[in-house]
Amino acid sequence: MTQKTYRVIQWCTGVVGKAALRHFIENPVFQLAGVLVTNPEKVGKDAGEIVGLPDTGVLATDDVEKIIALDADCVHYAPLAADLDMICRLLRSGKNVASVGGPFSPQHYPDKFAKIEAACLEGGVSYHACGIHPGFSGDILPLTLARLMNRIDRIQVYEFIDKVRNPMIYTEIMGFGRDPDELLAKPARSPEAPYAFAQSMAMVAESLGKKIERVTTKLEVAKATRDIPYTLGEGRSGGGVIRKGTVGGQHYEWTAWADGAPLIIYHFYWSMGADIEPRWDIDSRYQVVIEGDPPLEARLMAPPGADGIRPFLGLPWTGLLGATALPAVCDAKPGIVTHLDLGVVQPRGLVRRQ
Repeated sequence: MTQKTYRVIQWCTGVVGKAALRHFIENPVFQLAGVLVTNPEKVGKDAGEIVGLPDTGVLATDDVEKIIALDADCVHYAPLAADLDMICRLLRSGKNVASVGGPFSPQHYPDKFAKIEAACLEGGVSYHACGIHPGFSGDILPLTLARLMNRIDRIQVYEFIDKVRNPMIYTEIMGFGRDPDELLAKPARSPEAPYAFAQSMAMVAESLGKKIERVTTKLEVAKATRDIPYTLGEGRSGGGVIRKGTVGGQHYEWTAWADGAPLIIYHFYWSMGADIEPRWDIDSRYQVVIEGDPPLEARLMAPPGADGIRPFLGLPWTGLLGATALPAVCDAKPGIVTHLDLGVVQPRGLVRRQ
């Protein structure tokens, strides 16, 4: 059976981007058209070399104009921070865009989404915001599980990350190693962050026939009980030491209220290993707990490796969620395409011989 193929551009090749790039190279549904990199050391390298695969003939470039001029159906857009103007340029050039960094929420950013919608219509293409959370564990997964419920009282979604075992650049951005009182008074996480997750909460609530009245935030910290060395992950320079007594763990709790009571609660437990007080669960995973009749709990995690340690796959999962959605995004009518618009995504090209 002949299957449709899609010419795709991978925009940035960090952990998220590399997961998607490998998928595009190995999946016969995609034809790699180009790769945009920001690291000068990657410029001129074959896309295959970047992800440890045979050469593809596609060389990475940092030339934005060259990438935009390419003939391609879609772009998997995965920079550390999304650039609205660049997303709109890509859309106007006739390329469908799946953006793992948002923007996610039309309700909270109507001006941004008005620009995106106009760019979509001008280019005759679609835009989709995606990721693991928001984008799966906090919306698609609980909504799917809700079909197993007779009555729902409350939905709680958890993200656990041990950042020593799973190093990433967010360690420093998030303010680990700061004075606890100082961080509590001025959290490092952007004040805008809850809005991205509020879209997921709204999607769940409205799908259940409810409307969110307000979202409240709570932050608690854990202190390092010893000096904890850390790195920023593979291929990144830097790192340092979380000093004893400074912030070694953070628990953000965002609660969506409906009918005067908590309906959806998102928990984020980020820790610098086990040497923190209070001692939190550090088994990296996503977890959904639905209180009601019958009660339900589901855990999404990687199996332990040979060393017995369970890796956190949130970043590669983010890349794959966008990558596997791209055919459906390309086939959709021009405009903004949400998870509900896509329905049950039917990934293509996944079943293949190694």
